[in-house]
Parts: sequence; C-alpha cells; structure tokens
Amino acid sequence: MTSGRRLRSKMKYVILVPILLAILLLGFCIMFFGLESRETLVAAAVLGVYILVVIFAYVRLMPIVSATIVDYSLEQGKVQKELLHGLAVPYALLDTDGKILWANAMFYRTIEVSEKKLLRQRVDMYLPDITPEVLDEIEGEFRMDVVCEDRRYNAVIRRVDLSTAFEEDRTERRGDDVVVVLYLFDVTNERRLEQETYDQKMIAGLIYIDNYDEVMNSLEEVKHSLLTALVDRKINMYLTNLDAVVRRLENDKYLFVFRQKYMDTLQEDRFSLLDDVKSLNVGNEIPVTLSVGIGTAKESFIEAFENAKVAIGLSLGRGGDQVAVKDGEQVTYFGGKSTGTEKQTRVKARVKAQAFEELLENKEKVIIMAHKRPDADAFGSAIGIWRLVTTLGKKAFVVLNDDTEAIQPLVNTFHVGNQNSDMLISSGRALGMVDANTMLVVCDVNRPSMTACEELLSMASTVVVFDHHRQSNEPIENATLSYIEPFASSACEMITEMFQYISAKPKIRPVEADAMYAGILIDTDNFLNKTGVRTFEAASYLRKSGADITRVRKMFRSSLLSMKERAQGISNAEIFMGCYALSYVEADPESKDAPTVPVAKAANELLNVENVKASFVVTESADGILYVSGRSIGDVNVQVVLEQFNGGGHATVAGAQLKNTTKEEFFARLKQVLKEMTASGSL
Repeated sequence: MTSGRRLRSKMKYVILVPILLAILLLGFCIMFFGLESRETLVAAAVLGVYILVVIFAYVRLMPIVSATIVDYSLEQGKVQKELLHGLAVPYALLDTDGKILWANAMFYRTIEVSEKKLLRQRVDMYLPDITPEVLDEIEGEFRMDVVCEDRRYNAVIRRVDLSTAFEEDRTERRGDDVVVVLYLFDVTNERRLEQETYDQKMIAGLIYIDNYDEVMNSLEEVKHSLLTALVDRKINMYLTNLDAVVRRLENDKYLFVFRQKYMDTLQEDRFSLLDDVKSLNVGNEIPVTLSVGIGTAKESFIEAFENAKVAIGLSLGRGGDQVAVKDGEQVTYFGGKSTGTEKQTRVKARVKAQAFEELLENKEKVIIMAHKRPDADAFGSAIGIWRLVTTLGKKAFVVLNDDTEAIQPLVNTFHVGNQNSDMLISSGRALGMVDANTMLVVCDVNRPSMTACEELLSMASTVVVFDHHRQSNEPIENATLSYIEPFASSACEMITEMFQYISAKPKIRPVEADAMYAGILIDTDNFLNKTGVRTFEAASYLRKSGADITRVRKMFRSSLLSMKERAQGISNAEIFMGCYALSYVEADPESKDAPTVPVAKAANELLNVENVKASFVVTESADGILYVSGRSIGDVNVQVVLEQFNGGGHATVAGAQLKNTTKEEFFARLKQVLKEMTASGSL
C-alpha cells in the first residue's frame, strides 16, 4: 500500500509538467501577439487540444505504466531476496526482543539449525552473546565478536526503523516497525593469526639474588660453588620449561627472554621458582631469595627490557623475594611473603650520603616533609635530616601541619627555650619558599598522595626521598635521589647511618637524639619488630650522642584514656580462621584526633595471643576516615594484605586509610581477602 501511494505521487508529475509548459507557451503568445490577435487564438486552440491529449493519455496509459513498474519492482525484489538467501554471508532479521524473523541459508548452516526450527526462536539460544539487553542498547551500527560452533564471528548489528523509510509515514512510527539486521563475518582465521602474533611477542625478564653476599657469608667456602650451581640449575630448569633463553650476567644476576604465550602459565603457577630456590639448603643458615622483574611492551622489545629494569627495581624496593610484572603503566606483584634479609653492608648508606652531600652544594635551602599525620619516625627522621643539612651550612625547614598526639611530646621539647623557633613551618609557607635553589627532601614515605603537601613535589626542581617502606605502584617519579631501604627498621635508622658518612661530622643535640631514638623505638615496638644488628648500632650511636632512654620513655607514657582505648581494642577482638585477630576501637567523641596510637598498640598486643599470626585493628576519625593498623610476627605479610586496600608498609607492620567505608564493610572485605590470599598461597 505504501509503495502504491508513493508511485501515484510520483506519476502526478507526468501530467503536471506538460500542462504547465503549455500554459507557459500560451503566455508567451499573448505577450508577443496580444490577447485579441489571430495568432493567439490559434495557439490557444492548439494548446487546448494538446492538453486534452495529455490528460487522455495519462488516464488511459497510467494503469498500464503502474502495472509495468509494479511488476518490475516485484521482479527486482524477488531477485534481491534470492540473492540475500544465497548470500555467502550469514544474514538475519530480528525483532527488538531478539526473535528471528527471517534468515538466509548461510545463517542456517552457520548455527546448524533447520529453517522450520529457527523461525521465531530467540537468537541468543544460538549466539549467547547477542542478548535482548545488547540489542536495546544499540544505536546505529554496532560490532562485537561472537562464538558459534568453535568458530569466531564478527557480528554487525544495525537497527532499522521501517516507518522512517517514507516521509509521509514519519508521524506514524510504531514499535513493530523496528527490525534488527544481523550480519556474521567469519574472522576465525584472522583472530587466530592475531593471537599467534601476540603469543610470539618477546618478553624480557631479570632475576637478581637478593641476599647473595649474606648467604655466602653464612656458608662454608667449599660449599659456595655447590649452592651457586644448585641455584643456577633451578633457574635454568624452570625457565627452560617455558622455552626461554637464559643468560647469567653476574654471580647474582640473570637475564631471560621468553614468549608472551607462556605468561599465563607463569601467573597461574604464581612463580613457584621463588619457593623452589628458597628451599635449597646445603648448610646455609639464610635461605636464598630471588627478585624477578618482567617487562612487556606493545611495540618495541627495547621498551620491554626497560620495563623489566623498572620492574626489578620495584621488586627490590619492596624487599625482594617477589616478582614484579610491568605491562605499560600497570604493575602486578607476586610473592613477597618473606620479611627479607637484613643487609650487613653499609655501602649503600655511604653512597647515598655522599650523593646527598653533593646535591646540597648548589642549593641554598632545604624543605623537609614527611607523611600526613606524622608519627615519631616521620618527625624524628625529619629532625635528623634538618641536622644534616644545617651541619653542611644550609638553611633547612621542616613542614609540620598536623601536630598529632603521636608526636606532641617530641614537638614540645623543641619549643622549650624558643630554640630553632623558625624550624617548623606550615605547608602554605613552604609553598611560598620554593625556588630554583630549593631542595625538597621527603622522609618516611614514598607515595605522593601520602605526603604532607603533594604540591611541593611538582614545584621543587630537586627532590630527594629517604624511606624504609616498600615501594608501591605510586612512586615519586621526579626524585633526583632516592634511598629506599625496606630492610631498615625505620627512617631514623637510615638517617642515623648517614651521619657517619657526612664530611662534616654532625653534632647532635640531646633533644634531636631523643627524637630520632623515639622514632626507632616506636617503629620497632620497643625493639621487638623488624630489629637487626644495624638497628642496635644506630640506637647505640644515638645513645652516645645524648639520647636519654628514660626521658624518651616518659615522653611516650600513655594517658589513662589511651590505656582504656588499647584495652577496648583487645576486648573487642575476634579470631578469624584461627590465626587472624580482628578488632576495633571506638574513638572518643570529644577528641578531634582518631586514637591511631592506641590502635597500633592494641594490634601489637594481640600478637601475644596464642596462635595469632597477624592482627588488624581499626578506628574511625570524626571526619569519616577509617584508620587500619596491621601487625604480624613474621608468618604473614600484612603489607601485601593491606595493599588490597591501597595501604602499605612492611611485612610485619603496615597500615591503610580508607574513606567512605565503615568498619563492618572493611572487615567483610578483609575476611574475603584473607580467604582468597590464603587459598592462592599468597600469604
């Protein structure tokens, strides 16, 4: 019916055009010969006859012409239908619910269904990816890959509104006028070739033995070659199974190259090479641990190798005994369950101290900042750096925005006698002091978002980082000098070691020695956690410099309220999976600060409970931030657990801060994380 109306509308022009031309010709005759002339009358008579003939021909011939055109259209439509039915490309018409209205023979053969069974069936019965929800969201043309009978197809889906095909029907649109056109293009071979090309892409990897010197020093010399050969054999056998090429660069360094197709195998295996090498024992007191860095890139193998170098740096910076895989900007970690081995050599401390001194030569002033809500280690290490800088004759300032309960006793000692009153400044003042001759030193933190003033990082031309926390995926990228030592107990320990390698020997005042000693004391929980030989050597140095143990202890005695909050954290504890202590502390509504210190102490106390391997205690501040303290005795790496909550720290001491999260939501997610990581062997 619509086609007929359209045909009649077009055929009107067949009679309308000749009549209009005849009238135009008559008008010319009147204009040239006049209305009463003989020529005009003759022309009018002739044109009148002409118009009658045209009308007669239109009336008599129009049915014949219409019938001929309709027959032609039907014939062409039949040809087109036959062509579509025999088209080598699977083709189907669907309604908006996904029901098949019509399909060609190739579509039937593709899904291996007979025509009678197919009609009015839902297309997702045969192509599960093409659901009614997908069809509803389509606007214009949409493409997607689908799988049918072990073949992969690229589906082209287009919505067609039949009511818009003709202008006069645009105001009469109806839902049943919409059909969905579906084409299927077989791309099985193309996708297979793409996958083969992707699988053949080369990946670079680096393996470092974390504690080569320490292990060899703990082993009889005659067994050195035996242990080296066993480690070499383990590495080669493991990588040979991946069809990898391995080359030993040094005694403790390896380079290997393998194809992308084996990457999934490595990840599913969770890099069991780490545990295989760690299990080697030929009399060595210290187990051998490896750090592995793997880099991938879309285009260049050189870029993949550069990513591998960055990845091995991240792995080492997080304490070793783990794998870092860097794919573009994304970094994935595996392993990292052990606490690492303390480095006995101080070569790194000496090199970093000398490099720091050289950087200071061309600077006029130094701004020092730690993390938000600083603790004793953050404040103590900042004071230590301040003393180093002033000893070398440069001006130094410490950024302090949050005068929290954790450091209040230390800060008060620097206000006595109004000594160095201009040493402590706010971040606002620090922003106005930065110029080309200013160095920024960041201590006890290596994540930009956790620093006291992140804006300073982009303003300072020279940035130096001193930290003892494991590196995360959020490093300070523009650091000129970075000294990150995860094996150190505290940042104060690292700065204390640097004192001994500065050309001008610093003279530490007792109040400064107290601040640094307090940082070591708090971070090690009275020398119980993450304490090594170098920790005691640093404490001894500070004691000789005037640190008073009794004075520090008095400064950090707890108030009665803190004792009650700590006791609350212990009394609220529950044991999960038989070895994880979970608890919380309700903050005092009259206090503006969250009880983070009692929370940390409660977490430490819970480790004394029988069979408890790790503890997690939380509290919530008045502004809605949830503070988490994680502690362990070494059997569980709490740092990798709290990394799941964007936190970090050490294997035995870690923390996290969460916004818009209740303690109930946190504990529910924490329990799920602990179950999953325990099942996968990540803990």
